[in-house]
This record gives sequence, C-alpha cells and structure tokens, in this order.
Amino acid sequence: MSDIIKNDINKEDFSQLLNEVYKRSQAIMYLGDRENSNSDSALVSTRRSLVCNQLSKELYQKFFMTGEELRAADEGYIYVHDMSARLDTMNCCLFNIGEVLSGGFEMSNVWYNEPNTLDVAFDVIGDIILFAAGQQYGGFTVPETDKLLARFAEKTYEKQLNRYLKLGLGAKKADEEAMRDVAREFEQGFQGWEYKFNTVASARGDFPFITVTCGLGSGRFERLANKIMLRVHMEGQGKKGQKKPVLFPKIVFLYDKNLHGPTCELEDVFDAAIECSQRAMYPDFLSLTGEGYVPEMYKKYGEVVSPMGCRAFLSPWYERGGLKPADDGDRPVFKGRFNIGVVSLNLPMIYAKAGDEGRDFYEVLDYYLELIRGIHRRTYDYLGELRASTNPLAYCEGGFYGGHLGMDEKIAPLLNSATASFGITALNELQRLHNGKSIAEDGGFALETMEYINKKVNEFKEADGRLYAIYGTPAESLCGLQVRQFRAKYGVIENVSDREYVSNSFHCHVSEDITPIEKQDLELRFWNTMNGGKIQYVRYPISYNKEAVKTLVRRAMDMGLYEGVNLALSYCDDCGHQELSMDVCPKCGSGNLTKIDRMNGYLSYSRVKGKTRLNDAKMAEIEDRRSM
Repeated sequence: MSDIIKNDINKEDFSQLLNEVYKRSQAIMYLGDRENSNSDSALVSTRRSLVCNQLSKELYQKFFMTGEELRAADEGYIYVHDMSARLDTMNCCLFNIGEVLSGGFEMSNVWYNEPNTLDVAFDVIGDIILFAAGQQYGGFTVPETDKLLARFAEKTYEKQLNRYLKLGLGAKKADEEAMRDVAREFEQGFQGWEYKFNTVASARGDFPFITVTCGLGSGRFERLANKIMLRVHMEGQGKKGQKKPVLFPKIVFLYDKNLHGPTCELEDVFDAAIECSQRAMYPDFLSLTGEGYVPEMYKKYGEVVSPMGCRAFLSPWYERGGLKPADDGDRPVFKGRFNIGVVSLNLPMIYAKAGDEGRDFYEVLDYYLELIRGIHRRTYDYLGELRASTNPLAYCEGGFYGGHLGMDEKIAPLLNSATASFGITALNELQRLHNGKSIAEDGGFALETMEYINKKVNEFKEADGRLYAIYGTPAESLCGLQVRQFRAKYGVIENVSDREYVSNSFHCHVSEDITPIEKQDLELRFWNTMNGGKIQYVRYPISYNKEAVKTLVRRAMDMGLYEGVNLALSYCDDCGHQELSMDVCPKCGSGNLTKIDRMNGYLSYSRVKGKTRLNDAKMAEIEDRRSM
C-alpha cells in the first residue's frame, strides 16, 4: 500500500488542508453548492456530505496524486472526476439485483427472504438500490427491469388466481381479476419508486442517479410492466392539477426493430414510450439493431449493453477469455460490472500548449494520456486492497460479477472486469482552435484526434491488460471550469473561450442553427470513437407531432444511436399551468416555476420554486440552445 499512497505530511501542509476544508464548508453553509444539480445543498445531510467530500478531495490530492498529476489538474489540462470518492469505492455500475434476490440475501445483518409477491419485490428492490447506491458514486443502473419484475408479477398472479378460483369465479373471470391485481401492484410499485428515489437520500447524502432499462420483454407481465411504468412517469407526481415528471429513475428504452418496428409485436410498447418521451423527455432510446458496438453485441450474442447512469458503457469482458474471447463459444458479460472512474482531457488547452511551446500536438497529448494511464493503474491497485465488507450487497451477495466473496476478502479479483475511462470534452472548441471552423462546418481534425486517442488507449489496454475506455464526458460544472482554466493560461479566443462554457463531448455547439437530422448526421461521425460513454440528443420543435418524433427516433435507431428527446418543461407552482419553456406563467403571472431541462444525458431542475440549482455556465449554455 505504501507504494500507492504517500504517507508524509508536515504541520504546514496539514494546516493548509484543514483551511481549504474550512473555507469550503463556509461556502456551502452560506452560499450553497451548484456543482451537481441533483443534490440539494440546502439539506443538512447533503451539506455534511459535501464537507466530508471536500476533506476526502484534499486527502486524495495530497496522498494519492503525484506532483505532475496535481500540476496538470490544477492548471486544467486534465480533470480527475469525483476526487472525493475515488479512494472509497466504485463508480457507475450495472447492478445485478436479480442475483442478489435469488434465494434471499443479507443486508445490514438482517436476512431478507426472496419476495413472493410483486408489491414486496418493489419494496425490497427499492431498499437494495438505496443501500447499494450509497456505497458507490456515479450512476446506478438496474438493467432490463421489466424482465426482473416479471418473475414476481407471476407470483402475485398465481396467488391471486388461486384465491379467485377458490371463491368460485370461472377461469376467465379469475384471470381478469388476477391480472387487475397485478396491474395495481405495478402502478403502486412504480409510484413508490418515484417517491422513494426522489425524496429519500442515500447513505451518501444525495439522491443517487438511478437508471432502469426496459422494453424487450414480450411476455404479458413484461408488456404490462413497461406500459404502466411509462404511464406513471408520463403522468408525473404532485398535487391534483399540479403534477410534474420526476428525475429518477431515468428510463432507457431498449429498441429492437424486430420487436418494435412497424407492425411488430411490441410496436404498441414503443408507441407508449414515444408518447411518454414527448411529455416528459424520458425515456431515452438505445438502439440494439443499428450499427456500432452496442448493437453488434446484441446481434451477435443477444447481450444488452445497458448504459450506466446517463451514458457510460462497459467494454466487453468474456467469461473465459477476459479481454478477448477464448474461442467462438465464449460470451461477454455485462450485468453486474462497473467502472472505477474517469479522468478527462482538456483538448483545447493541450492544443494551445503545443502551439505556445512550438511542439507537436500529439506529442503533448501523449504526455497527458500517460498521466491519466498512471492514475488509472494506481487506482486499480489501490481499490484492489479494499475488503468485500465495504459493499456487501455488491461483493458478497452477488450484485457485482463474481461478487460472492467473504467479508474479509480483498476485492482485487472483481476489478479485472472493471473499466477505467479517458474522458473527452470540447471537441468543437478543439476544431475551432485548429482552423477556425466548428465541427458542424468541418470536424476533420477533431475526428483525427479521436482516432489517435483510440489507437493510444488500445495500446495501453493491450500492454496493461486493463479495460480502458473512451468516454464522452457529460460536463456539468466542468463546462465552465475548463473555460476559466483556458483563459487563465491562454486568454480569451473567439469561439473557443469567449463564452462561459465549452461544448459537451463530441456534440455540435448548442447555438448551431441545424435541423435534428443534420445534428444526427454530423455527430454520427464520432459515435464509434467513444464507446465508453456517449449519447445523442436533439431539440424537437414544439410543433412536431407524435409521428414526426417517432420517425426521428426510428431514424436514430437505424443509425445505431442512443437518442434523447430534448424539450424544456415548465410548471407553475402556484396555479399548476404547464407549458414548454416559459419564464413567467402566462396564466397567473407568477415567476414561481419549476423547470426541467436536459443537462446532458440526464434531466435536471433548472429552476425549483423560481430558483436555479444549475451553475452559471450551464445556465448560459441552456440560454444559447437552438439545436440541443
């Protein structure tokens, strides 16, 4: 362990560390925090967590990072995400709740039997999610939720069917009544999840980013689950006449054209998803039958690569071969796996540094890629020393792949299938620096850079035997930080650092006057260069009807994209009036609004009771949006 963590500190360093924590605690106390829009810094529990996070961040910088890495991060050439949690636990995951439930499990020294009814399953799964999500950071995904719940729906159905038959009902009437009971438990269960996931903080002090994927189940219980979940989300929660969508769970619809295409058996479920998305922005749609990495895994192996959180995707890990299939019969595993963190590049700054020093851009880029590689390698080594008791549902009860360890065993074996990500932001600004053109106008150099990064990261992957991935970073607070860092070194440059934010990952600039189809086509070029994390979204004009939206989503599915519908949803908290994108209620004149905007791959409150939870840079970006 001493080779991984530095262990020296003097009084001056210690005093400075505590001073930084104190200053941060005072800022949180009196000014709040807007780095994460889905954390309510007004709450005592969240404030405590944020202060603790600041201490953990200072310790991470002091004891884990080298001088070179710390200097690169301080100056802004790289950004180490989630410093406050990286020494404690894992990042995003596809949690295998079905494995945990099977046969029963232990949580906090209490034994839970496997549920025998759907309503109990909803309660137990909700408890598992909140407990397990509190032991990690980042997105927590429950893959193929419709199939997970169907087995418990069938138990409720059989129980109720037998009851009605004993009461003397005929077979047909008993079936109808039993199915009605199942539908009621689905409705109450999904409503319960929405209340729980948006009001009950995890052990971490925040509302964890929970995602559910659905849509492939063709049995009657899966179909029922999907339709009711979509209807519950579309109708929203709240007082009568003032209901609005909630943020969690994010819903991702898994699209298979052979199931959801025109005249196919699940087209009605896809129609329900489109209607829900038009009203509430979720679900997003993931193509399993277009072109590219995720569809190819599904078409070849029948395996779904669900997104972790809003956009992160796992690289394949094979049951017997590991990084590569052992033979033609080897299969990839995705469910139960996780990420160990992201470090992002500031590509415009790296390009500017190369020009300023008269060096080749790729030579300078190599230096920072190697720095990130070093951070990842030490992270694997450090986390491998943790004991399974740090996250017993994941490591001991089967939530993670291979997670049946003893409490005192080290988790190193489970890290073999974990990914570590190289994050990408501001490709548009990189292209602007190169030749003055946006990626909508050109994009050639940005694409060349991404191909180079892919080549280097693949070399690292082969040499280190680790699952490195390239991730299109969803920059929330980072979109403003990177501009400030660039200005401090290289000043204000038109179309590069003259706005308060940089562009998100490979996306066209939000102010581009382009159509949804043009945006899909332009961003498709970069799609397969960021297989560790990506999403494509477009702003749909208010006048678009359901059939038009359906056509555009199907177009994205044919292209192999992970597609989001982007609207701006506004709700008056005084009279209940709803409208797309209003700043003052036209009905009662109130400014007491709740507004929901797409942050990146996820939704956030841009206003709550008239006040914003978003940072100034992100609010400036939202103001400029035309194509996003």
